[in-house]
Amino acid sequence: MTTLRKTRARLGMLPLVVAVLLTAGCGTQRAGDAADAYRRSHPTPTGISTPRTPSTPTDFPCPGESPGTKPPSAASTPGSTVPPTDHYAENHGFRVPIPLHGRNRCDGLTAVRHVETALDPLRRRGDFAPDSVRRALTGLGYSAGKVQAYQNGPTGVGFLIDIGASPWCVEGTMSSDSTRADAFGGYPDGTGCEPPSGGH
Repeated sequence: MTTLRKTRARLGMLPLVVAVLLTAGCGTQRAGDAADAYRRSHPTPTGISTPRTPSTPTDFPCPGESPGTKPPSAASTPGSTVPPTDHYAENHGFRVPIPLHGRNRCDGLTAVRHVETALDPLRRRGDFAPDSVRRALTGLGYSAGKVQAYQNGPTGVGFLIDIGASPWCVEGTMSSDSTRADAFGGYPDGTGCEPPSGGH
């Protein structure tokens, strides 16, 4: 019985001992003292290495590109260097298509050339019917369920192809003046080729 009472007494004193030890150490040393002592005994190295960041994707001239054409730089963005005060660009960045780089960029340029070549005869004939554009694009081998075409004014058609592989998407317009297409890799906050309705 005496051993049981001694054990209980010791356990009851444990919180009291801990509290005394904690209060005894308070106020004897400032927070910066230990850091200052460490810095004095361990000087900062002069050549601090910075953590490696992912490298910027490299682009190279693709087959069929003219020699004077310079591939777009991943770091260059058009526009002003002054940050917008209304944060429009920041808040709508989710609607900016993801650019293709490297081999994907070359595959995208090839897909764009095929699309423009297939649609140019329609443009020259003045056939601006979305069904005609859809037929021409599915004739290239794209799945009918992944090709959208819509009227864009009296003499214009817009189109979007969800390829689902590299490049993921080809989008463009055909008008009486020209046929233009662009390949891209989807959207930052989206899962397909359609611009997402919300994001940040």
